[in-house]
Amino acid sequence: MTTLADPVPGGRPGEVERAGVLGGELIERGVRGIVLAYVDTAGVGRVKTIPPARLASAAAWGVGMSPVFDTFLANDSIVSTDVLGSPDGDLRLYPDLDQLVVLAGQSGWAWAPVDRITQEGEPHPGCSRTVLRRVVSEAAERHGLTFKAGIEIEWAVGQGPAEGGDFVPATSGPAYSATRQVELSDYTADLLAAFAAQDVDVEQIHPEYAAGQFEISVSALDPVAAADRSVLVRQTIRAVARRHGLVVSFAPAVFAQGVGNGGHVHLSAWRDGVNLHSGGEGRYGMTADAESFAAGVLARLPALTAVTAPSPASYLRLKPSQWAGVFTAWGRETREAAVRVVTGTAGLREQAANLEVKPVDLAANPYLALACLIAAGLDGLTSSAPLPEEITGDPARLEPADAAARGVRRLPVSLTESVEEFRKDELLRATLGPVLADAVIAVRQGEIAAVDGLDDERVAAAYRWKY
Repeated sequence: MTTLADPVPGGRPGEVERAGVLGGELIERGVRGIVLAYVDTAGVGRVKTIPPARLASAAAWGVGMSPVFDTFLANDSIVSTDVLGSPDGDLRLYPDLDQLVVLAGQSGWAWAPVDRITQEGEPHPGCSRTVLRRVVSEAAERHGLTFKAGIEIEWAVGQGPAEGGDFVPATSGPAYSATRQVELSDYTADLLAAFAAQDVDVEQIHPEYAAGQFEISVSALDPVAAADRSVLVRQTIRAVARRHGLVVSFAPAVFAQGVGNGGHVHLSAWRDGVNLHSGGEGRYGMTADAESFAAGVLARLPALTAVTAPSPASYLRLKPSQWAGVFTAWGRETREAAVRVVTGTAGLREQAANLEVKPVDLAANPYLALACLIAAGLDGLTSSAPLPEEITGDPARLEPADAAARGVRRLPVSLTESVEEFRKDELLRATLGPVLADAVIAVRQGEIAAVDGLDDERVAAAYRWKY
């Protein structure tokens, strides 16, 4: 990976000079284009590209992009709010040179995430990367906290070319099987090589449960870098698949029935270099702050689904007894709980302990998802919220009275329900700010309208190739 220090949008002379040097180095390495990447409100990755000779200009003045994409739907229709969705205006995309990487899976290309800045030089209120950075900064200033985050990526590998049509699995082996690993061993070996070349630290990659499904986990990073990494990993998975004549889907539900693709978030809070989820006197070694942080996430999960499960297809995945975490419940290593307390193996717990939040999929904008999850957890920490009783086993099997006594409730069963929960949640809307919160609501309502009258099979088909 080629990096530069201290990227500052807005054209500081030193930044521009470094970008010019880096652009020349990229040309010498055979790079012909740079992907400038961000994720819109609907969870779709959007890009502009420039030749490396223009990198210094991009660092100085940004690259133009319409703000209308804040209200694009997954099908490229456009909705509007009081502020967003018109053909007016312009934004500037400023590449974060610290995260620039030469793409091993796309010959001749490099990649960088961007911050979106107004023409007046102010952060765009719809820039989700800026929102996440602000939430992380405020946590450090007010609570002395830093975070480590990782986003699991599940995807289905299909026989190509099929994008826009049906999905035909590229494997026939059983879930988690050696057979399936062998069937796509050349593809996954090339993936591992590409990630190594891009300095992406892979912890594991393996066949998963659903047809043609695989999963990759990478090392935890600070939240902004973790969200960037999630976007880069998916770019690489897709590009390497195409080189093998394969296609991939990150959609929450490739089919109407069965297990879908998750994007589970792993999150840990740290203070003065100490993991709050390990070594404390609370349950399973959590500190009091860690327990309250988890309680804050649990309390807001119904509203959080508007950003963590933002597609109509998300609710085809969020079904009981499929390890999707569809109840407001927590448990140690309980994979049916929405919040799984991961203690880690004895001897590694100080580093490994974290919370896994399961009702998250890859239709989610990762910056929005992490910002809202952290905000919810911090609210619980600030109020010293008590962590409710732990559950074991499948919460779907609890008797209604027992579930109510434990505070276990079903998460929204539709995007319509999740939007209503989000509307009522003042904290999450304030976290995003009025412009972005209104965009979230408008885009979700647009997605609901787009699938009105469709059965589950047609909903799955509508989003199969969008993410």
